[in-house]
Amino acid sequence: MKFKKILGIISTLALSFSLVACGPQDNADDGGDEGGKDNNEAKELLVWEDIAKADGIKDAVAKFEKEHNVTVKVVEKPYTKQIEDLRLDGPAGTGPDVLTMPGDQIGTAALEGLIKELDVSEDVQKIYTETAMQSQMVDGKIYGLPKAVETTTLYYNKDLISEDELPETLEGWYEYSKGVANGEKFGFLALFDKIYYAQGLMSGYGGYIFKNDNGTFNPGDIGLNNEGAIEGAQFIKKFYDEKLFPSGIIGEQGINVIETLFTEGKAAAIISGPWNIEPFTKAGVNFGVTKLPALENGRNMSAFINVKSYNVSAYSKNQELAQQFVEFIANEENSKTRYEVTKEVPAVAALAEDPAVTESEAAKAVADQSQYSELMPSIPEMNEVWAPADAALQTIATGKAEPKEALDQAVETIKGQIEASHGGQ
Repeated sequence: MKFKKILGIISTLALSFSLVACGPQDNADDGGDEGGKDNNEAKELLVWEDIAKADGIKDAVAKFEKEHNVTVKVVEKPYTKQIEDLRLDGPAGTGPDVLTMPGDQIGTAALEGLIKELDVSEDVQKIYTETAMQSQMVDGKIYGLPKAVETTTLYYNKDLISEDELPETLEGWYEYSKGVANGEKFGFLALFDKIYYAQGLMSGYGGYIFKNDNGTFNPGDIGLNNEGAIEGAQFIKKFYDEKLFPSGIIGEQGINVIETLFTEGKAAAIISGPWNIEPFTKAGVNFGVTKLPALENGRNMSAFINVKSYNVSAYSKNQELAQQFVEFIANEENSKTRYEVTKEVPAVAALAEDPAVTESEAAKAVADQSQYSELMPSIPEMNEVWAPADAALQTIATGKAEPKEALDQAVETIKGQIEASHGGQ
Protein backbone atom coordinates (compact mmCIF):
# COMPACT_ATOMS: atom_id res chain seq x y z
CA MET A 1 0.00 0.00 0.00
CA LYS A 2 1.45 3.34 -0.95
CA PHE A 3 2.43 5.81 1.71
CA LYS A 4 -0.03 8.45 0.57
CA LYS A 5 -2.91 6.03 0.59
CA ILE A 6 -2.02 4.78 4.04
CA LEU A 7 -1.87 8.26 5.50
CA GLY A 8 -5.20 9.00 3.87
CA ILE A 9 -7.10 6.00 5.21
CA ILE A 10 -8.40 7.94 8.15
CA SER A 11 -9.25 11.03 6.13
CA THR A 12 -12.91 10.55 6.94
CA LEU A 13 -12.17 11.51 10.51
CA ALA A 14 -13.23 15.11 9.99
CA LEU A 15 -12.53 17.34 12.95
CA SER A 16 -15.70 19.36 13.43
CA PHE A 17 -16.14 21.62 16.42
CA SER A 18 -18.71 24.25 17.24
CA LEU A 19 -16.26 26.66 18.77
CA VAL A 20 -16.41 30.41 18.74
CA ALA A 21 -12.86 31.65 18.98
CA CYS A 22 -12.42 34.92 20.73
CA GLY A 23 -9.26 36.66 21.76
CA PRO A 24 -6.61 39.03 20.63
CA GLN A 25 -7.08 38.29 16.95
CA ASP A 26 -10.53 39.86 17.08
CA ASN A 27 -8.88 43.24 17.54
CA ALA A 28 -5.74 42.51 15.55
CA ASP A 29 -5.08 44.36 12.35
CA ASP A 30 -5.16 41.51 9.84
CA GLY A 31 -3.35 43.77 7.43
CA GLY A 32 -0.76 44.55 10.06
CA ASP A 33 2.01 44.39 7.49
CA GLU A 34 2.51 44.12 3.82
CA GLY A 35 5.16 41.46 4.30
CA GLY A 36 6.08 41.27 0.63
CA LYS A 37 8.99 42.30 -1.52
CA ASP A 38 7.51 45.74 -2.13
CA ASN A 39 7.77 46.66 1.52
CA ASN A 40 11.15 48.34 2.01
CA GLU A 41 10.82 48.62 5.77
CA ALA A 42 12.76 45.80 7.41
CA LYS A 43 10.73 43.75 9.85
CA GLU A 44 11.44 41.04 12.38
CA LEU A 45 9.76 37.73 12.98
CA LEU A 46 10.22 35.53 16.03
CA VAL A 47 9.71 31.85 15.26
CA TRP A 48 9.46 29.13 17.90
CA GLU A 49 10.70 25.85 16.47
CA ASP A 50 10.84 22.43 18.12
CA ILE A 51 13.90 21.29 20.08
CA ALA A 52 16.84 20.24 17.86
CA LYS A 53 14.84 20.98 14.70
CA ALA A 54 16.03 24.47 13.71
CA ASP A 55 18.69 23.10 11.38
CA GLY A 56 15.92 21.66 9.25
CA ILE A 57 14.65 25.12 8.31
CA LYS A 58 17.94 27.07 8.42
CA ASP A 59 18.37 27.45 4.65
CA ALA A 60 14.70 28.23 4.07
CA VAL A 61 14.79 30.92 6.75
CA ALA A 62 17.79 32.57 5.11
CA LYS A 63 16.01 32.58 1.76
CA PHE A 64 12.83 34.05 3.25
CA GLU A 65 14.85 36.79 4.97
CA LYS A 66 16.43 37.80 1.69
CA GLU A 67 13.22 37.73 -0.33
CA HIS A 68 11.14 39.65 2.21
CA ASN A 69 13.68 42.04 3.70
CA VAL A 70 13.01 40.61 7.14
CA THR A 71 15.04 39.29 10.05
CA VAL A 72 13.83 35.93 11.34
CA LYS A 73 14.95 34.81 14.78
CA VAL A 74 14.44 31.10 15.43
CA VAL A 75 14.23 29.90 19.04
CA GLU A 76 13.93 26.22 19.92
CA LYS A 77 11.35 25.20 22.50
CA PRO A 78 9.58 21.88 23.25
CA TYR A 79 6.72 21.96 20.79
CA THR A 80 4.18 20.50 23.21
CA LYS A 81 4.82 23.36 25.67
CA GLN A 82 4.76 26.31 23.30
CA ILE A 83 1.07 27.09 23.80
CA GLU A 84 1.66 27.26 27.57
CA ASP A 85 4.43 29.82 27.01
CA LEU A 86 2.30 31.77 24.52
CA ARG A 87 -0.40 32.29 27.15
CA LEU A 88 2.11 34.31 29.16
CA ASP A 89 4.47 35.71 26.55
CA GLY A 90 1.78 36.69 24.05
CA PRO A 91 0.04 39.32 26.23
CA ALA A 92 3.44 40.49 27.48
CA GLY A 93 4.54 41.27 23.95
CA THR A 94 7.45 38.82 24.05
CA GLY A 95 5.77 35.91 22.30
CA PRO A 96 6.44 34.56 18.83
CA ASP A 97 4.93 35.47 15.50
CA VAL A 98 5.03 31.82 14.46
CA LEU A 99 4.99 28.74 16.66
CA THR A 100 4.78 24.99 16.24
CA MET A 101 2.38 22.72 18.07
CA PRO A 102 0.79 19.25 18.08
CA GLY A 103 -2.57 18.70 16.43
CA ASP A 104 -4.36 17.79 19.65
CA GLN A 105 -3.86 21.37 20.90
CA ILE A 106 -5.46 23.10 17.93
CA GLY A 107 -9.00 23.03 19.27
CA THR A 108 -8.04 24.53 22.63
CA ALA A 109 -5.75 27.14 21.09
CA ALA A 110 -8.47 28.24 18.66
CA LEU A 111 -11.10 28.35 21.41
CA GLU A 112 -8.86 30.53 23.58
CA GLY A 113 -8.02 32.81 20.68
CA LEU A 114 -4.30 32.12 20.92
CA ILE A 115 -3.73 31.36 17.24
CA LYS A 116 -4.93 33.21 14.19
CA GLU A 117 -7.27 31.83 11.56
CA LEU A 118 -5.37 31.61 8.27
CA ASP A 119 -6.65 32.60 4.85
CA VAL A 120 -5.22 29.70 2.85
CA SER A 121 -6.06 29.06 -0.78
CA GLU A 122 -7.36 25.72 -2.04
CA ASP A 123 -4.14 25.24 -3.99
CA VAL A 124 -2.09 25.50 -0.80
CA GLN A 125 -4.42 23.18 1.11
CA LYS A 126 -4.09 20.52 -1.60
CA ILE A 127 -0.34 20.29 -0.99
CA TYR A 128 -0.96 18.26 2.16
CA THR A 129 -2.60 14.93 2.89
CA GLU A 130 -6.27 15.29 3.69
CA THR A 131 -5.86 13.93 7.20
CA ALA A 132 -3.05 16.36 7.95
CA MET A 133 -5.11 19.36 6.79
CA GLN A 134 -8.13 18.20 8.77
CA SER A 135 -6.03 18.27 11.92
CA GLN A 136 -5.63 22.03 11.46
CA MET A 137 -9.31 22.79 11.05
CA VAL A 138 -11.80 23.87 13.68
CA ASP A 139 -15.40 24.45 12.67
CA GLY A 140 -14.31 24.62 9.03
CA LYS A 141 -11.66 27.26 9.66
CA ILE A 142 -7.93 26.74 9.14
CA TYR A 143 -5.52 27.56 11.97
CA GLY A 144 -2.23 26.21 10.72
CA LEU A 145 -0.33 24.29 8.07
CA PRO A 146 1.04 20.78 8.69
CA LYS A 147 4.77 20.20 8.77
CA ALA A 148 5.10 16.57 9.89
CA VAL A 149 3.11 13.47 10.77
CA GLU A 150 4.15 10.99 13.38
CA THR A 151 3.00 7.82 15.04
CA THR A 152 4.81 5.50 17.42
CA THR A 153 6.57 2.45 16.02
CA LEU A 154 8.80 -0.37 17.27
CA TYR A 155 12.55 0.26 17.42
CA TYR A 156 14.76 -2.80 17.78
CA ASN A 157 18.51 -3.22 18.24
CA LYS A 158 19.82 -5.34 15.38
CA ASP A 159 22.85 -6.32 17.45
CA LEU A 160 20.55 -7.93 20.02
CA ILE A 161 17.77 -9.33 17.87
CA SER A 162 17.56 -9.83 14.12
CA GLU A 163 14.61 -8.92 11.94
CA ASP A 164 13.84 -12.62 11.44
CA GLU A 165 13.65 -13.15 15.22
CA LEU A 166 11.18 -10.35 15.91
CA PRO A 167 8.03 -11.63 17.65
CA GLU A 168 4.95 -10.80 15.60
CA THR A 169 2.66 -10.32 18.61
CA LEU A 170 2.85 -8.46 21.89
CA GLU A 171 2.33 -11.77 23.66
CA GLY A 172 5.41 -12.98 21.80
CA TRP A 173 7.39 -10.01 23.09
CA TYR A 174 6.12 -10.76 26.59
CA GLU A 175 7.47 -14.32 26.36
CA TYR A 176 10.73 -13.10 24.80
CA SER A 177 11.19 -10.58 27.62
CA LYS A 178 10.72 -13.27 30.26
CA GLY A 179 13.76 -15.02 28.85
CA VAL A 180 15.89 -11.89 28.62
CA ALA A 181 15.06 -9.53 31.48
CA ASN A 182 17.47 -9.84 34.42
CA GLY A 183 17.27 -6.45 36.09
CA GLU A 184 20.05 -4.97 33.97
CA LYS A 185 19.07 -6.03 30.48
CA PHE A 186 15.56 -6.16 29.05
CA GLY A 187 13.63 -7.40 26.07
CA PHE A 188 10.68 -5.20 25.10
CA LEU A 189 10.02 -1.86 26.84
CA ALA A 190 7.24 0.70 26.53
CA LEU A 191 6.01 3.68 28.51
CA PHE A 192 2.74 1.96 29.33
CA ASP A 193 2.24 4.15 32.40
CA LYS A 194 1.31 6.95 29.99
CA ILE A 195 -1.94 6.97 28.05
CA TYR A 196 -0.18 8.25 24.91
CA TYR A 197 1.49 4.83 24.63
CA ALA A 198 -0.95 2.61 26.55
CA GLN A 199 -3.89 3.63 24.38
CA GLY A 200 -2.33 1.72 21.50
CA LEU A 201 -2.82 -1.48 23.47
CA MET A 202 -6.12 -0.63 25.15
CA SER A 203 -7.60 0.54 21.85
CA GLY A 204 -6.68 -2.79 20.28
CA TYR A 205 -9.05 -4.46 22.73
CA GLY A 206 -11.85 -1.93 22.19
CA GLY A 207 -11.03 0.86 24.61
CA TYR A 208 -11.27 4.48 23.49
CA ILE A 209 -10.86 7.94 24.94
CA PHE A 210 -13.82 9.74 23.34
CA LYS A 211 -16.29 7.95 21.10
CA ASN A 212 -15.74 8.86 17.48
CA ASP A 213 -19.14 9.50 15.91
CA ASN A 214 -18.57 9.82 12.17
CA GLY A 215 -15.50 11.98 12.60
CA THR A 216 -16.72 13.96 15.62
CA PHE A 217 -15.38 13.13 19.07
CA ASN A 218 -18.06 12.92 21.76
CA PRO A 219 -16.62 14.00 25.15
CA GLY A 220 -19.75 12.68 26.83
CA ASP A 221 -18.87 9.11 25.86
CA ILE A 222 -15.60 8.01 27.48
CA GLY A 223 -14.37 4.45 26.91
CA LEU A 224 -11.25 4.39 29.07
CA ASN A 225 -12.85 2.01 31.58
CA ASN A 226 -14.91 -0.20 29.28
CA GLU A 227 -14.34 -3.94 29.07
CA GLY A 228 -11.73 -3.66 26.32
CA ALA A 229 -9.73 -0.94 28.06
CA ILE A 230 -9.64 -3.00 31.26
CA GLU A 231 -8.50 -6.08 29.35
CA GLY A 232 -5.70 -4.07 27.78
CA ALA A 233 -4.67 -2.64 31.16
CA GLN A 234 -4.54 -6.14 32.64
CA PHE A 235 -2.09 -7.13 29.92
CA ILE A 236 0.00 -4.05 30.69
CA LYS A 237 0.04 -5.02 34.36
CA LYS A 238 1.74 -8.34 33.55
CA PHE A 239 4.90 -6.61 32.32
CA TYR A 240 5.28 -4.70 35.58
CA ASP A 241 4.21 -7.51 37.91
CA GLU A 242 6.85 -9.85 36.50
CA LYS A 243 9.52 -7.10 36.52
CA LEU A 244 9.96 -7.24 32.78
CA PHE A 245 10.07 -3.43 32.94
CA PRO A 246 12.56 -1.64 35.24
CA SER A 247 11.08 0.36 38.11
CA GLY A 248 12.71 3.54 36.83
CA ILE A 249 10.58 3.46 33.71
CA ILE A 250 7.57 4.71 35.67
CA GLY A 251 6.97 8.45 35.96
CA GLU A 252 8.31 11.59 34.36
CA GLN A 253 11.86 10.27 34.02
CA GLY A 254 10.66 7.11 32.29
CA ILE A 255 11.32 8.46 28.81
CA ASN A 256 14.95 9.17 29.69
CA VAL A 257 15.38 5.71 31.19
CA ILE A 258 13.90 3.87 28.23
CA GLU A 259 15.96 5.81 25.69
CA THR A 260 19.17 5.36 27.69
CA LEU A 261 18.65 1.61 28.02
CA PHE A 262 18.11 1.37 24.27
CA THR A 263 21.11 3.46 23.27
CA GLU A 264 23.32 1.54 25.70
CA GLY A 265 22.28 -1.79 24.21
CA LYS A 266 20.43 -2.91 27.33
CA ALA A 267 16.98 -3.16 25.73
CA ALA A 268 16.25 -5.19 22.62
CA ALA A 269 13.19 -3.21 21.56
CA ILE A 270 11.18 -0.15 22.62
CA ILE A 271 8.12 1.74 21.47
CA SER A 272 9.04 5.27 20.44
CA GLY A 273 8.44 7.76 17.65
CA PRO A 274 10.15 9.46 14.70
CA TRP A 275 11.63 12.07 17.03
CA ASN A 276 14.25 9.49 18.09
CA ILE A 277 15.54 8.58 14.63
CA GLU A 278 18.16 11.31 14.62
CA PRO A 279 19.30 10.86 18.28
CA PHE A 280 19.57 7.07 17.94
CA THR A 281 21.50 7.47 14.69
CA LYS A 282 23.91 9.94 16.26
CA ALA A 283 24.33 7.58 19.22
CA GLY A 284 25.52 4.89 16.83
CA VAL A 285 22.77 2.40 17.60
CA ASN A 286 22.38 -0.30 14.95
CA PHE A 287 18.59 -0.12 14.98
CA GLY A 288 15.68 -1.13 12.82
CA VAL A 289 12.14 0.28 12.79
CA THR A 290 8.90 -1.55 12.12
CA LYS A 291 5.20 -1.30 12.91
CA LEU A 292 3.89 -2.17 16.36
CA PRO A 293 3.13 -5.84 17.07
CA ALA A 294 -0.23 -7.54 16.71
CA LEU A 295 -2.40 -8.63 19.63
CA GLU A 296 -3.68 -12.08 20.47
CA ASN A 297 -7.18 -11.11 19.31
CA GLY A 298 -5.88 -10.67 15.77
CA ARG A 299 -5.94 -6.88 15.77
CA ASN A 300 -2.77 -4.84 15.51
CA MET A 301 -1.72 -2.48 18.24
CA SER A 302 -3.00 0.98 17.51
CA ALA A 303 -1.23 4.31 18.07
CA PHE A 304 -2.04 7.99 17.87
CA ILE A 305 -1.37 9.82 14.64
CA ASN A 306 -0.19 13.27 15.53
CA VAL A 307 0.29 16.15 13.12
CA LYS A 308 2.80 18.88 13.90
CA SER A 309 2.06 22.27 12.44
CA TYR A 310 3.21 25.83 12.01
CA ASN A 311 0.74 28.40 13.37
CA VAL A 312 0.51 32.17 13.60
CA SER A 313 0.17 33.74 17.02
CA ALA A 314 -2.92 35.89 17.49
CA TYR A 315 -0.66 38.33 19.34
CA SER A 316 1.69 38.83 16.38
CA LYS A 317 1.96 42.38 15.12
CA ASN A 318 3.06 41.04 11.73
CA GLN A 319 0.33 38.52 11.05
CA GLU A 320 0.27 38.79 7.26
CA LEU A 321 4.04 38.36 7.04
CA ALA A 322 3.86 35.54 9.58
CA GLN A 323 1.32 33.68 7.43
CA GLN A 324 3.55 34.14 4.39
CA PHE A 325 6.37 32.61 6.39
CA VAL A 326 4.19 29.64 7.40
CA GLU A 327 3.17 28.97 3.80
CA PHE A 328 6.78 29.25 2.67
CA ILE A 329 8.40 27.15 5.38
CA ALA A 330 5.80 24.37 4.98
CA ASN A 331 5.81 24.20 1.17
CA GLU A 332 6.90 21.07 -0.70
CA GLU A 333 10.50 22.11 -1.31
CA ASN A 334 11.20 23.20 2.24
CA SER A 335 9.30 20.26 3.72
CA LYS A 336 11.56 17.87 1.81
CA THR A 337 14.69 19.64 3.02
CA ARG A 338 13.37 19.61 6.55
CA TYR A 339 12.71 15.86 6.32
CA GLU A 340 16.21 15.18 5.01
CA VAL A 341 17.68 16.94 8.04
CA THR A 342 15.27 16.01 10.85
CA LYS A 343 13.87 12.71 9.47
CA GLU A 344 10.38 13.72 10.59
CA VAL A 345 7.91 12.36 8.03
CA PRO A 346 6.48 15.27 6.00
CA ALA A 347 2.76 15.93 5.63
CA VAL A 348 3.09 16.93 1.96
CA ALA A 349 1.16 14.48 -0.20
CA ALA A 350 3.55 14.55 -3.17
CA LEU A 351 6.49 13.59 -0.97
CA ALA A 352 4.82 10.28 -0.19
CA GLU A 353 6.21 9.03 -3.52
CA ASP A 354 9.61 10.71 -3.21
CA PRO A 355 12.52 8.23 -2.98
CA ALA A 356 13.93 10.22 -0.05
CA VAL A 357 10.85 9.10 1.89
CA THR A 358 9.94 5.75 0.32
CA GLU A 359 13.45 4.33 0.74
CA SER A 360 13.51 5.13 4.45
CA GLU A 361 12.82 2.18 6.74
CA ALA A 362 11.59 4.54 9.45
CA ALA A 363 9.21 6.40 7.13
CA LYS A 364 7.86 3.08 5.87
CA ALA A 365 7.28 1.96 9.47
CA VAL A 366 5.27 5.11 10.16
CA ALA A 367 3.25 4.46 7.00
CA ASP A 368 2.63 0.82 7.90
CA GLN A 369 1.59 1.67 11.45
CA SER A 370 -0.70 4.42 10.19
CA GLN A 371 -2.98 1.71 8.83
CA TYR A 372 -3.88 0.78 12.39
CA SER A 373 -3.60 4.15 14.08
CA GLU A 374 -6.10 6.82 15.03
CA LEU A 375 -6.13 10.60 14.88
CA MET A 376 -5.54 12.06 18.31
CA PRO A 377 -8.64 13.90 19.61
CA SER A 378 -8.07 17.64 19.34
CA ILE A 379 -11.17 18.82 21.16
CA PRO A 380 -10.49 20.98 24.24
CA GLU A 381 -11.81 18.26 26.56
CA MET A 382 -8.74 16.17 25.68
CA ASN A 383 -6.78 18.39 28.07
CA GLU A 384 -8.68 16.81 30.95
CA VAL A 385 -7.63 13.29 29.98
CA TRP A 386 -3.85 13.22 30.25
CA ALA A 387 -3.18 13.63 33.97
CA PRO A 388 -5.97 11.38 35.35
CA ALA A 389 -5.30 8.65 32.78
CA ASP A 390 -1.56 8.70 33.43
CA ALA A 391 -2.15 8.63 37.18
CA ALA A 392 -4.40 5.58 36.82
CA LEU A 393 -1.85 3.73 34.71
CA GLN A 394 0.89 4.49 37.22
CA THR A 395 -1.16 3.05 40.09
CA ILE A 396 -1.66 -0.07 37.96
CA ALA A 397 2.05 -0.26 37.13
CA THR A 398 3.06 0.06 40.78
CA GLY A 399 0.45 -2.41 41.99
CA LYS A 400 -1.42 0.16 44.07
CA ALA A 401 -4.73 -0.52 42.33
CA GLU A 402 -6.33 -3.07 40.05
CA PRO A 403 -7.08 -1.97 36.46
CA LYS A 404 -10.86 -1.62 36.86
CA GLU A 405 -10.61 0.38 40.07
CA ALA A 406 -7.92 2.68 38.69
CA LEU A 407 -9.63 3.29 35.35
CA ASP A 408 -13.04 3.85 36.94
CA GLN A 409 -11.48 6.53 39.13
CA ALA A 410 -9.74 8.10 36.14
CA VAL A 411 -12.97 8.35 34.15
CA GLU A 412 -14.81 9.82 37.14
CA THR A 413 -12.08 12.45 37.48
CA ILE A 414 -12.06 13.23 33.76
CA LYS A 415 -15.85 13.69 33.73
CA GLY A 416 -15.65 15.98 36.74
CA GLN A 417 -12.95 18.10 35.15
CA ILE A 418 -14.87 18.34 31.88
CA GLU A 419 -17.94 19.47 33.82
CA ALA A 420 -15.95 22.06 35.71
CA SER A 421 -13.90 23.39 32.81
CA HIS A 422 -16.17 22.94 29.81
CA GLY A 423 -19.68 23.02 31.21
CA GLY A 424 -20.23 19.28 30.83
CA GLN A 425 -21.77 17.42 27.95
